Amino acid sequence: MDWQGQKSAEMLMQVLLVASAVAAFLTGYTMADFQLMLLVYAGGVVLTALVTVPNWPFFNRHPLKWLDTPEADRHPRPQISSTAASTGGKKKTGKNK
Repeated sequence: MDWQGQKSAEMLMQVLLVASAVAAFLTGYTMADFQLMLLVYAGGVVLTALVTVPNWPFFNRHPLKWLDTPEADRHPRPQISSTAASTGGKKKTGKNK
């Protein structure tokens, strides 16, 4: 799943869970049945899991383009500066000299 697919899966999950919670509450309230409300919500959770958990093709519409090995070797890797490595990357304050 690509980054855009993860974002859309999370948004879809939130929308489906809220919609199933509202539908479960309205069903439970109108029928005056708490057990029915829980069953409707559990069905919504299962439906949400079936829609968002598998890696469906519509979640892979924006694949990442990785560099080939020869092209990646042409680009330098980031190096840690020697001053940041020796101080642990922390800045010293003027109080404790």
